[in-house]
Amino acid sequence: YLKKTLRLTFAEGVQMLKDAGKEVDPLGDLNTETERRLGQLVREKYDTDFYILHRYPMAVRPFYTMPCVDDSLYSNSFDVFIRGEEIISGAQRVHNPELLTKRAKDCGIDVNTISTYIDSFRWGAVPHGGAGVGLERVVMLFCALNNIRKTSLFPRDPQRLAP
Repeated sequence: YLKKTLRLTFAEGVQMLKDAGKEVDPLGDLNTETERRLGQLVREKYDTDFYILHRYPMAVRPFYTMPCVDDSLYSNSFDVFIRGEEIISGAQRVHNPELLTKRAKDCGIDVNTISTYIDSFRWGAVPHGGAGVGLERVVMLFCALNNIRKTSLFPRDPQRLAP
């Protein structure tokens, strides 16, 4: 791992994939195969398995994600990767009720169904963000395990509900 964490914009990641012959929608999302390929390319070019991809397209993020100030096609959001596997996803959230209403409408959401959520921001809200960590995935990748079920005391899936 590098002393300073590698940060790439989504556009830079897409360009790396295109340079390697992989067709990627510059305003779309990356699928699992493409994320893994990008992880390989990052390792080859930067000699690290750990990196952050940020400024994802707004089209692939939830309506409450804050757009970038300099380009509204992109968002103030990020994913953290180990070996081409996403382990954390996060973003700055919209804290302005008018922008939140506009974003919801732009995404086809009936604002009447989320009016109490939007109204909560009318009392004032500071800029804020959030992130989610997939702990089992982190442990799986850190320990180089071949299956995420090995990281959970009681793994669950559609076929297994009891230990």
